[in-house]
Amino acid sequence: QVQLMESGGGLVQAGGSLRLSCAASGSIFSINAMGWYRQAPGKQRELVARIISGGSTNYADSVKGRFTISRDNAKNTAYLQMNSLKPEDTAVYYCNADIRGWGTALLGYWGQGTQVTVSS
Repeated sequence: QVQLMESGGGLVQAGGSLRLSCAASGSIFSINAMGWYRQAPGKQRELVARIISGGSTNYADSVKGRFTISRDNAKNTAYLQMNSLKPEDTAVYYCNADIRGWGTALLGYWGQGTQVTVSS
């Protein structure tokens, strides 16, 4: 059983910062990519940022230069540092990870989501 636990969401004023964390736990052999997606009301879920095991990253154009994704492989944890937040960043943020368990195939997992609200 593999679980992703997110933390760090909340309410912040425009221009402020938040740091999200996503910790993977359970029977984990290896983690390939970890990423953050978000879904605003009435909109589709979209990729925010993703980092693979070698450290390469990619970002949505809307967050480039403001958000930074990182990971601590020893802790099976990914982080999303969000700076210069804008009201349009308001959404539920979901962690996603491609994880291979012991004796199992590579599978994608989702966290439960954490709300980020940016007030103007």
